[in-house]
Amino acid sequence: MARLRFRDPYFNYRYRHYLYTLRATIALSVTFCIVSVFNIPHSIWAPVSTLMVMGNLPHVGGVLDKGGQRLIGTALGGLLGVALLLIPSAPPGTIQVLTLAAIAVALHATFTSRYGYSVLMFGITILMVTGDGNQDLTIALWRAFDVLLGTSIGILITIIVLPQKATDLFRFMLADNLDRLASLYYAHTLATEADHDQALEEMKKTTTQLIQQRSLVDAVHKEGRLRRGELNSLLSLERRMISTVELLLETHWDTRNGHEIIESLEGLRIDQQQLARSLSMLAHQVRTGQQIDMNIAALDLQRYVNRAFSGRSSSGRALFSPSGYLWLNRELARQARALVGYLGNIQRLPSSRLRKRANRHHLVGGRRLSDERPADSAQP
Repeated sequence: MARLRFRDPYFNYRYRHYLYTLRATIALSVTFCIVSVFNIPHSIWAPVSTLMVMGNLPHVGGVLDKGGQRLIGTALGGLLGVALLLIPSAPPGTIQVLTLAAIAVALHATFTSRYGYSVLMFGITILMVTGDGNQDLTIALWRAFDVLLGTSIGILITIIVLPQKATDLFRFMLADNLDRLASLYYAHTLATEADHDQALEEMKKTTTQLIQQRSLVDAVHKEGRLRRGELNSLLSLERRMISTVELLLETHWDTRNGHEIIESLEGLRIDQQQLARSLSMLAHQVRTGQQIDMNIAALDLQRYVNRAFSGRSSSGRALFSPSGYLWLNRELARQARALVGYLGNIQRLPSSRLRKRANRHHLVGGRRLSDERPADSAQP
């Protein structure tokens, strides 16, 4: 039972900060044991490399990406450094000049690419190996070996010990944001003016989490389940939905003269609340690894057109905010339908692993989310 719990993605997500600390501690302990038992020279570089490759990266994809770049940079820097030291009868200063030239070329070639960390490790390693140009070749080789050893241990421990997948983290963040948007949109249909500041705080949290999702794209891509292009398109749809909900909240409270017109549109609140429930159901399907299979109906706004465009302010001027408000609701429904369609077309999005574990957490079965308020949907 304990083994199953430790392999549970929901358990690992909930306690990810503690598990990350545990993994890093285990990795450092393993590194210290290896360098002590085998009495490896210049061993300080091994635990340093272990900590650097795991630093602030609690998920598999991030460590694979950073560790892979570190291994490539270290290997290339070590090989080139050794090659420079093997130059026979090199004139004074030659090795240093060639070292600087190699680092400069690498920096220039990767200036706008995502491989900056590889170049950093390439530069550090070649400087470690060559030193002042009079290094003992044995010292250079041991330093390179220590870096490779520490990096490899960090990668292996991250993959083997209580792994936290960036794909799961991205999925749960997406579900959280959809749940938050559903709750905000639902509460908006019942809101009083006093709720406005709280809604803005929730919108800030949603935007912050979207930024965190963007930082996971490379790590998720590295894990191989979802492609970078799919993730970027998904985030673009999510960003547009967040912007639309934010505009809806602002439109509702900044147009006081149009408020009565909006409230008088019979059936609008029912349609809005159904859309909110659909978003909550979508969040549940994403979180539990189900096949995205649902239908979000388009909002029929034609019946509200005459009432919306006939609105007048107290001064007799035409009110445009009611019609704009209706358009934003239609856009949100359209964006939600587009998101459902896009998620449904990602073949590797459903996860049997998550579905099996969701049953243990009572996240699947026995409930109809469409009959709940969005705020009541399950969180991992």
